Amino acid sequence: MQILNDRVQIFDNQPIRAAWIEDEEEWYFSIVDVVGVLTEQPDIDGARNYWKVLKNRLKEEGSQLVTNCNQLKMRSPKDGKRYNTDVASTEQLLRLIQSIPSKKAEPFKMWLAQVGRERIEEVIDPELTIERALETYARKGYSREWINQRLQAIQVRKELTDEWDKRGVKKGVEYAILTDEITKAWSGMTTRQYKNHKGLKKENLRDNMSTLELVLNMLAEASTTEISKQKKPESFEENRMVAIEGGEAAGEARLAVEKRTGKPVITNKNAVQLHDLVTGLIESDMRENNE
Repeated sequence: MQILNDRVQIFDNQPIRAAWIEDEEEWYFSIVDVVGVLTEQPDIDGARNYWKVLKNRLKEEGSQLVTNCNQLKMRSPKDGKRYNTDVASTEQLLRLIQSIPSKKAEPFKMWLAQVGRERIEEVIDPELTIERALETYARKGYSREWINQRLQAIQVRKELTDEWDKRGVKKGVEYAILTDEITKAWSGMTTRQYKNHKGLKKENLRDNMSTLELVLNMLAEASTTEISKQKKPESFEENRMVAIEGGEAAGEARLAVEKRTGKPVITNKNAVQLHDLVTGLIESDMRENNE
């Protein structure tokens, strides 16, 4: 079973964990998250308890819904680790909703249809994925320039991971180790140290980089890809040395920029702070122009 697009979907400003199963061409949603939204539980523990009681009742009634219920490993909102989680397909959720009295039932049905339709459209036309990512970042307040760089960064990262796949690098731990080597070589910090520097926990580091930080991170990953294509590393250790070389190339660029500007490239500002800074500069400039 190949799981793609393991991510959080948003309904009525509430997160719902979901996973796209490529083999089945089907979305599966966390039942606990759906129950929590429909019954307006104050926290995930309340949603779990509600689902536990409902699950037992459905079992007693001989419902096939519980019998056919699947489990997938999903990231816990509490500690970020992955645990087996009860999930349901769109069809199963539509049947489950009938057992839950909720004023949000009809809007949720419409939302399910939209999520399914969007995924099918993205498979047919992958450019829609990029367009929707652009819209999401724009709603969060990112500038157009930053969004363009972020989307480019996604492509650069994909090219790097494709190259790693060719060289036999394993997803998961080995990806993380090589990413750490690249990040440390250009920024002077591991990924975890970099996130701590910005006050981040589970947030995506790239989503909290300034435009210049993003550009240098892209340079590091693009350089690693090109060096790997030339050297064709065969072992993990050889791939690690290539990752360090790629990161060092961007690290040299960082030092050159800092020498010319007299300011550090690495900032401790996260996405919220960066947005507030840019907004403040724009508003200040508008006031000056109007005076």
